[in-house]
Amino acid sequence: MAGTDRKRAMIAEGPAIVLVEPQLGENIGMVARAMANFGLSDLRLVNPRDGWPSEKARQAASKADHVIDATQVFETLEEAISDLHFVYATTARERDGFKPVRGPVEAGQTLRAKFREGQATGILFGRERWGLKNHEVALADEIVTFPVNPAFASLNIAQAVLLMSYEWMNSGLSDVTETAFTHNDMTPATKEETFGLFDHLEEALDARGYFRPEDKKPKMVDNLRTLLARRGLFSQEIHVLRGVINSLDRYSRKRPRGSGAPDEIASQPNERPDNG
Repeated sequence: MAGTDRKRAMIAEGPAIVLVEPQLGENIGMVARAMANFGLSDLRLVNPRDGWPSEKARQAASKADHVIDATQVFETLEEAISDLHFVYATTARERDGFKPVRGPVEAGQTLRAKFREGQATGILFGRERWGLKNHEVALADEIVTFPVNPAFASLNIAQAVLLMSYEWMNSGLSDVTETAFTHNDMTPATKEETFGLFDHLEEALDARGYFRPEDKKPKMVDNLRTLLARRGLFSQEIHVLRGVINSLDRYSRKRPRGSGAPDEIASQPNERPDNG
């Protein structure tokens, strides 16, 4: 507690820290302490092994009670990040995919720029023993890795959160150039909207037998999601894409729009509203 000034206002802003299936309450508490050190307060837990709340977590948080008290618990990762616009996944392993890989300094600057744009962001951290699974990494927009000694690359979860929290605060000490692709008249899509696009497209492709052979479907789905998530979509763009999928569901080359009754698939009970 040395150096703490209780007269100062508590900084509480920045990206959400999302821990996927954390195991020990002590680790969660040390994460909360690291967050409080660098002005973060939004801690989200996905299916913590030992449940929540945790007295061990509170003790290890060393008076970071404002983080512990506000901690949210979710059953799935999708629910935990559904309100966010941009998410980093932390991983020490190389991944086979299309996602950009950033260092912590660049990641901190990107998070700061998006914060200044009014976007809600988050950073995913995996299990203590084996980190994030491939399908969980696929839900993020980009990957962040740490430059560590390859002969001893093991970081515990609190250390990893500490590093990213430090880079978040450090990024606010200097001017950050806003990203070139900002559109003032566009609203960044939330993860909930992005997940809706994923489900809509996968349903349409499934109905047409796209996922073949069946045993390769999970990998094909991961690749599709990675491709769509490699750049941040805007809400307006998602509406356009879902309108396109609706049109393909309803009409064909032989029966184009305006020619009469749409194709039979459009009459199914789970027909989606037109978002075009």
